[in-house]
Amino acid sequence: MLDFNSPAQTQSPTFPSNGSHPHSPSSDRPEATPADSFVSRHVGPNAAEIQQMLETVGYSSLDELIDKTVPGDIRLDRPLDLPPALGETAALEKLREIASKNQIYRSFLGMGYSDCITPPVIGRNILENPGWYTAYTPYQAEIAQGRLEALLNFQTLVIDLTGLEIANASLLDEGTAAAEAMSLSCGVSKAKANAFFVSRDCHPQTLDVLQTRAQPLGIDIIIGDFREFDFSTPIFGALLQYPATDGAIYDYREFIETAHNHQAIITMAADILALTLLTPPGELGADIAIGSTQRFGVPLGFGGPHAAYFATKEAYKRQVPGRMVGISKDRQGNPALRLALQTREQHIRRDKATSNICTAQVLLAVIASTYAVYHGSEGLKKIAETVHRMTGILAAGLQRLGYAIASEAFFDTLRVELGDIPQAEILNRAIAKQINLRIIGEDAIGISLDETTTLQDIRDLLEIFALGETLSFEIEDLSAESAIPKNLTRTSEYLTHPVFNTHHSETELLRYLKRLENRDLSLTTSMIPLGSCTMKLNATAEMLPVTWPEFGKIHPFAPQTQTHGYQILFEQLEAWLAEITGFAGISLQPNAGSQGEYAGLLAIRGYHESRGEAHRKICLIPESAHGTNPASAVMCGMKVVAVKCDKDGNIDIGDLKAKAEKHGENLGALMVTYPSTHGVFETGIRDICAIVHDNGGQVYMDGANMNAQVGLCRPGDFGADVCHLNLHKTFCIPHGGGGPGMGPIGVMSHLLPFLPGHAVVEMPGEHRVGAVSAAPWGSASILVISWMYIAMMGAAGLTHATKVAILNANYMARRLDASYPILYKGQNGTIAHECILDLRSLKKSANIDVDDIAKRLMDYGFHAPTISWPVAGTMMVEPTESESKDELDRFCEAMTAIRAEIAAIASGDMDGENNPLKQAPHTAESLIVGEWNRPYSREIGAYPAPWTREYKYWPPVGRVDNAFGDRNFVCSCAPMEAYQD
Repeated sequence: MLDFNSPAQTQSPTFPSNGSHPHSPSSDRPEATPADSFVSRHVGPNAAEIQQMLETVGYSSLDELIDKTVPGDIRLDRPLDLPPALGETAALEKLREIASKNQIYRSFLGMGYSDCITPPVIGRNILENPGWYTAYTPYQAEIAQGRLEALLNFQTLVIDLTGLEIANASLLDEGTAAAEAMSLSCGVSKAKANAFFVSRDCHPQTLDVLQTRAQPLGIDIIIGDFREFDFSTPIFGALLQYPATDGAIYDYREFIETAHNHQAIITMAADILALTLLTPPGELGADIAIGSTQRFGVPLGFGGPHAAYFATKEAYKRQVPGRMVGISKDRQGNPALRLALQTREQHIRRDKATSNICTAQVLLAVIASTYAVYHGSEGLKKIAETVHRMTGILAAGLQRLGYAIASEAFFDTLRVELGDIPQAEILNRAIAKQINLRIIGEDAIGISLDETTTLQDIRDLLEIFALGETLSFEIEDLSAESAIPKNLTRTSEYLTHPVFNTHHSETELLRYLKRLENRDLSLTTSMIPLGSCTMKLNATAEMLPVTWPEFGKIHPFAPQTQTHGYQILFEQLEAWLAEITGFAGISLQPNAGSQGEYAGLLAIRGYHESRGEAHRKICLIPESAHGTNPASAVMCGMKVVAVKCDKDGNIDIGDLKAKAEKHGENLGALMVTYPSTHGVFETGIRDICAIVHDNGGQVYMDGANMNAQVGLCRPGDFGADVCHLNLHKTFCIPHGGGGPGMGPIGVMSHLLPFLPGHAVVEMPGEHRVGAVSAAPWGSASILVISWMYIAMMGAAGLTHATKVAILNANYMARRLDASYPILYKGQNGTIAHECILDLRSLKKSANIDVDDIAKRLMDYGFHAPTISWPVAGTMMVEPTESESKDELDRFCEAMTAIRAEIAAIASGDMDGENNPLKQAPHTAESLIVGEWNRPYSREIGAYPAPWTREYKYWPPVGRVDNAFGDRNFVCSCAPMEAYQD
């Protein structure tokens, strides 16, 4: 096991079995050392509070509670073998040492990734601001209006630049967005075809992802020159790159018209900045446009996280993958935003879903949209024109040196034909100047410029191609005409909405961003106790390295000789995660939990095929599973068979055995969440795994609930063959308002050959599966967060955190059980790290449903727990280990007070409709403006608890009318008439 610690920092934190905290004066442990100081920052309750909570739940120690909660036959009988914990300063110093091994070369590699300038006002106030990055997915729209507005700006930006009618709120990356476009095209095309044409001019990583996604679905990928394709082979769709990967700009109108005549759906992968100068895809006739918004202020980050975009025609709005923000109205008739048309999402459509995406890249989409807000249409156009002019100057200089440029039409990328000059000579001269150039074939070089390019960069590039000779001309004397064809020059307007024409000074933008931030509830406000989502501390020390240039300014296809720091980071993090989970190997490529599910099932599929058992396509999934499970299985070409749950919420082992035996010849996998989706440690997990193995299947474990296992048990030890890990849950990557995330997978040794590979970058090990993400290591730059978390916690700290997470959940369950019965408990009456509150009886007794309680919680300053999942009419509560006892008590007191209000409604003491729950949330406007005609006081509406007088979070809008928004679908900024009114 890797040990990077200095001799002075080798003491690992220990936690006595009596539950005392190492920093407590009552602890018999010596005074805490810097090596273990972070644990008390991360874990909320101190030793005294832990003891008080243990008394409430009826146990004398943490270990006794854990012994009664986690089945003994799966318990890990030794400490995790991890390096000793480091303090915050020491961990940052160690990571800085690792980061220094990365070399920041100037990368002119392109391929959909460009260096850019993140305006400092955006970097400090969004990317580095916990008010933005600690918020949750905006399912509770009333307390997420700031993010929703920023995402609406993003959708408007995409709609305007692509010339299409609707856009979603971002996807994971350009490669997977292309795959989603392929799936949508297959679903809506009327062509009787099973083939998808991909232009050979597309980025190679996009082609890699497409081939990975097409194979399980039986889709044939045809790669070729779009100019030579004669449609003799029927296709249901096609993908074109605009500009091409080598920089050439083509007029696709004729191809698109012919394709439409053959009922094919056309997708264009378009450079978002180039569209400020080029005729947009919608005007060329494209049905779908996809691409990356990375160059709009988002750091390279060795591949991510970045926000992809997806735009299409309104006719396909119910097939669009991911999330869409729509405009609706609140109870007072004021405009209000919310997530629209959610019935098309995977968590509702399940095995009928065409996509398993359950996330977005919200934080990065917010950065990109704000970049556009800051610069406006004129600013973006100026940036594009500058980049294009620089490219033209470079082209002119190269031609003066005798080189041929492959295409007369280009935007920011040149394909330089070398003739007789050895490619290696150019590359070696470039490396000597710390410059990366792209290899194209055997006799060409690709050069892509960006907004950071200077005239000195142009001079350096020309000197490389001058082969040691002095330049015979001055750079300043080179002139460049526009290389964009007149028939493809953009004439239509874009970004005319006031939001893109108001905030161009830093003062105005700063105030705008603060206004949006204040309209959201994040972890900076209060606990977000979401079951299955693990909204825990995202420590500042963990977040700091994300924006270090040694991590942020590296191109994903930079030579590995320049990325030794990243390779050390990957090696250590993979080793730690393997030790924590008990698996033989880890792939860090999947850049979301849904991608991890998909990659894990692909590994199982590949394993069966390698054994001549490709027919094993039955996937058993418990009825309680998250919607991504069946959706992922279908995407992998599997057939879903549901498994029943018993009255206690556990998998019905009898039903599982019967179905495993029935489908034994064709059984491919079982997908199981552990602890269960119902919040308990199922005692039969070993038997469950054995049944599947005995019938020839593999066990896929959903790692959403890994926060209840770390240090106590390991999936690889009790039967799982593969498991994905939500690093944005258990391992402290923040949710970012709904993204980014990371979903790496761990596998047993027999599945190692089937981990994702990559077409552009050679990756260690044997790979028989293609890429599942566009970048080789997914969203690499945010892996530093999980590295810091594990490094600072150490083995004992991680284990202590798990125990406290379980304690916090049991404490809340015990306090709330009298008011809201706990639906499922383990054999000894305990739960895992989350519990389900049964609210269903309240509908009958008081006509109060789960939504009413969720909205009323906003008046108390809380985000609601997960609602109506996995059981309709319930709440799923997960406090995490990071919340203090005081915060847990506040939430319990809020829920208890709400229960008293419900009792008053049931007894007739409160009006059945005009009451604080039905009218919640209460905005400042509703309390102040107009006549107060409610039978309860303003004080009850606004200040229902003492702490709300000390600090009041005001929901900016009243209850949002979701049905109105779906009936009147609008997913871009309101038109000018709305402002004139």
